[in-house]
Order: sequence, then C-alpha cells, then structure tokens
Amino acid sequence: YRFFGEPVVEACVENGASCIDISGEPQFLEGMYLKYNEKAAEKRVYVIGSCGFDSIPADMGVLYTRDKLKGTLTAVESFLKVKSGPEGSCIHDGTWKSAVYGLADQDNLRKLRKKIGYAPVPVVGAKLKRRGLVFYNQEFKEYSIPFMGSDASVVKRSQRYLHTELQETPVQYGAYVNVGGLGSVIKLMFAGILFLLLVKFSFGRKLLIKYPEFFSAGRFTKEGPTQKQMDGTSFTMTFFGEGYSEGQDPQNGKPNVKICTEVKGPEPGYIATPIAMVQAAVSLLEDSACLPKGGGVYSPGAAFSKTKLIERLNKRGVEFSVISKPEV
Repeated sequence: YRFFGEPVVEACVENGASCIDISGEPQFLEGMYLKYNEKAAEKRVYVIGSCGFDSIPADMGVLYTRDKLKGTLTAVESFLKVKSGPEGSCIHDGTWKSAVYGLADQDNLRKLRKKIGYAPVPVVGAKLKRRGLVFYNQEFKEYSIPFMGSDASVVKRSQRYLHTELQETPVQYGAYVNVGGLGSVIKLMFAGILFLLLVKFSFGRKLLIKYPEFFSAGRFTKEGPTQKQMDGTSFTMTFFGEGYSEGQDPQNGKPNVKICTEVKGPEPGYIATPIAMVQAAVSLLEDSACLPKGGGVYSPGAAFSKTKLIERLNKRGVEFSVISKPEV
C-alpha cells in the first residue's frame, strides 16, 4: 500500500466511489486520512482502511466486548494465537516487505501524526498497564509478546472517533500475541534483534527483502502458503476486558467487572481476510443508513460500529462469542 495504494484511493474519491482496503500499514492508513478525509466527506464517499485480518477482528472485537458488558468497558487486552496443522504455516513476503519498510520509516509516521494533530484520547477508569517485551501468560500457560501489527493504532483511531463524535466512553487497548514456550521466545528474540539491526540500513533492508525465508526462519516466503497449509491453519483472538458495573462511576475506584470474549476464524491472511473484506463491503452497501453521516476516511470500528457487520461475519466463519459472562 505504501507504494501502490494511494492512486486507488485518489481515483475513488475523485470519481465518487467508496473504497475498502486490507492494509495493515499505519503510515498509509493515516496518510490517506490526512490527505483525503475532507475530499471524501465533500464527495460523500467512504474510504475504509484495514478491513482484513488487520484489523477487523481486533477493532470489532473491542466493540463486541464493550456491547456485551453490562456497564462501562474501560480497558481490553487481546491475545492472538495462530494454530497450524502438520504442514505448518507461512505468509507471503508482501507482508514481510510492509514490515521492513514500515519499521525503517517510523520517524515519518511520528511526523505524520504530528501533522494530523490528533486530539488525545482521555483515559477513563484505571490506567491499563503496558506489559513487557516478553512475559509469561498465566491464562494460556505460554509466553506472549506485543503484537507488531496495526491493530493497536487502528483501535485507537476508532475509539478517538467514537469518543469525539458520538461521546462514547473510550476503551484503552493493548494487543499481544502468544508465541509458545521458551525455545520459541529465544528464536524470536534472536530473529527480532537481527531484523531491527538490518532494517536501519539500506544494505540491510535489501538483504531482508531478498532473503525473507532465511531471515524469518521460514515464516515468510516468496511463494506464500500452500492450500494444505491454509486448510490446517486457524486463529483465535481472546479479549480480556475490565470496567465498571452499571451505576458505578468509572472515574472513581477500581474496575469491578471483568469479561472475556473471543473472535476465531480460519487461516488469517488468505481465508479470514477476504471474508472480512467482502462482509465489510456488503455492510457498506446494505447498512448505509447506519454508517457515519457524510463520507470521509474511517477505520472499521468508526465506520461499522452501528452496522450488522459482526452478524454477517458470524454467519461466514469469523465468529464472535462471549467466553465468560461479565463477573462483578
């Protein structure tokens, strides 16, 4: 999207067509907001980014958790687990390239955000503690690390919109991924340090892009996954939410209710992503009365919070469910 995404957005806005993409690149998504939000609003068209695995499960999952809690949800952490079958799993190197260019260009993302001048999102309720780079997760009995995708930035944009435009209580959010035992952690840390060293230099970036399979220990390949690998892979995203029961003031005292929800689905990149994207497009067409008034550039949660998107996804294999009812 960094190199090829903008002409599509520009053409859609110029010609009065709405558009949806599956980008997981914050710099592209927020850059399009800066450049085209006002024009899209004038043309009354919707530009909705990150409508794939990045970041519909996370963004709509937070809203689902909020709607299932009787009271006020103030904070959520999500934990992603990807399971693969005997054939293992891998991802096409296009995603790898996005990560290489994205991490190399972090300074420009900061400048872009300054230019946009986002209003700060107020913290309601107890402040959500940020976890370490690696930690042992008692709930899953394995190690977890922060999720490096765009989920946290997309959810924050949705929460900011819902707070400023609809006066809804903003939800704090942390995104993590479960990586397994100590062996996996050591491998990951070694690969991560190497990646971060190489990504700083143009020679290093060339190496990373030329040999994705070597530097990612086979996780990213130029061929992408086989059909058997896709058939054997699935994901589960578990959300742990906390908040305040009805009648409790979220500005006073500690959270007193908890809830656990889940979004699960088939292989994330090539099966769940098209399901999410197509259902987002169907919601855009069929639930138009429930979309934000007037057009603009939106994140999925901001655009679809009042639509039937979750219902549509549930019928097609990306399933949202409550694991444990809100407990006081």
